Amino acid sequence: MSTRTAAWFAWAVCALSLAFTALCFLLIALNLSLNTPAYFFWPELTTLAIGYSVIGAIIASRLPNHPIGWICCAIGLIAAVDHFGGEYAVYALQAHPEALPGGKAMLWLQGWFWMLFIGLIVFLLLLFPTGRLPSSRWRPFAWLSVAVVSVGVIYSSVISPDVSFEGPPNPIQLLVLALGLVAAGSVVVGRRSARGVERQQIKWLLYAATIWFVGSALKIVVFYFMQVEGLWGLWLGYLLVAVGGLGGPIAIGIAILRYRLYEIDTLINRTLVYGALTAMLVAVYFGGVATTQAIFRALTGQEEQPQLAVVVSTLVIAALFNPLRRRIQSFIDRRFYRSKYDARKTLEAFSAKLRVETDLDALNAELVSVVRETMQPEHVALWLRPDPVPESSGGEEPREKPRQ
Repeated sequence: MSTRTAAWFAWAVCALSLAFTALCFLLIALNLSLNTPAYFFWPELTTLAIGYSVIGAIIASRLPNHPIGWICCAIGLIAAVDHFGGEYAVYALQAHPEALPGGKAMLWLQGWFWMLFIGLIVFLLLLFPTGRLPSSRWRPFAWLSVAVVSVGVIYSSVISPDVSFEGPPNPIQLLVLALGLVAAGSVVVGRRSARGVERQQIKWLLYAATIWFVGSALKIVVFYFMQVEGLWGLWLGYLLVAVGGLGGPIAIGIAILRYRLYEIDTLINRTLVYGALTAMLVAVYFGGVATTQAIFRALTGQEEQPQLAVVVSTLVIAALFNPLRRRIQSFIDRRFYRSKYDARKTLEAFSAKLRVETDLDALNAELVSVVRETMQPEHVALWLRPDPVPESSGGEEPREKPRQ
């Protein structure tokens, strides 16, 4: 397939996925207007359909021979079709007193179509980022995944079709999900010896996976444990879903296209620093407010919290922001980026010594020591430019002598 044909086909698949997604939003509006709840997984499927379709089209149009782009296109299309099938089944079977045509068919399609989605995710993880398996030892697992997904699709769609909204998962469906977990482990276990560009690409995928996991966990806590309701809870849930669903395809696109690839280390560092800083400041704020409220209640016997407690807690957080950030940054650099931290400290010490040292031989030895400690080369040689010989002396210019 030529690059032009591949680009046309990839963007056509992307346009089809976006069209299905737009129809899904129309069905959601119709369902809500008829006081019928929308399909339960629609936020996740929407972000997956849009994110993977667009990123897949970009990758496939630029790298038509790389399988990751086409797998992303297929994932986005399947997510869009599955979303459309679920929304139309709700609209046709629950929103109307009399069932509309195609409702049972869409419910039947939605009952097994998602297994193809999981199968593609398995091969996306197995082939990322090189487009090949981590090693030949993973080939039996790849064929096992094809067999399990095929059996699951045939069993769920033909032998035992599930046409209910709340049908229990069968053992094959659980086995398909287990394949996804094993494939996720292949990114870490199978490619643990990766170096250079490939290692940076894997970091991007693992970073996005961590964001997705944290976002999903927070969404579960917000909706099911904290019981946050109303507009703020709704928008918070949508934000977490968007971050988790769109982070994966964006990271895959950056990794495969190698756009600003080496900034992942800085991104991870900043995430660790500001994530820990935010958690500590939130704990200080609520702890300060609760402590002030308890003291005020003990002294006055009133339950109402004074506004002074909020003001004082805010001022304390503003005063602690920079000191805490510096301490957390120093701790993370020492704990996770020890070599870079030591190199930076060595260069800072050498810069300070340059201001006061006047002995050239001492500076030469110090410079060689700094290079050895920070860059750790196999061999170091320092060449000094000799002083120019005056023309009147007629003497021979001295040779350059290396210092090792």
